[in-house]
Amino acid sequence: MMNLLAKSLSDKEVMGQDGTIIGVLQNVIADLDTGDLLDLVVKPDASLNTKRYRKDGNFVLISFNAVKSAKDYIMVDKMLAEE
Repeated sequence: MMNLLAKSLSDKEVMGQDGTIIGVLQNVIADLDTGDLLDLVVKPDASLNTKRYRKDGNFVLISFNAVKSAKDYIMVDKMLAEE
């Protein structure tokens, strides 16, 4: 994946490879020692069944390993994104 500034990802729509809208990216969680991005913090879409996702308050957490592409929106592999 090409290099991106984390701030350029803010407020991008997150969707599964099947076109399902997951929500809107609010923040990222990074390992401050290594600089690795660990999780996306996503405000879930109202239609999303959040039971399959790790949660942090009103947000769902998606492992950065699930990200497949990030351009106009962030595409994730839903199988990797779910718990």
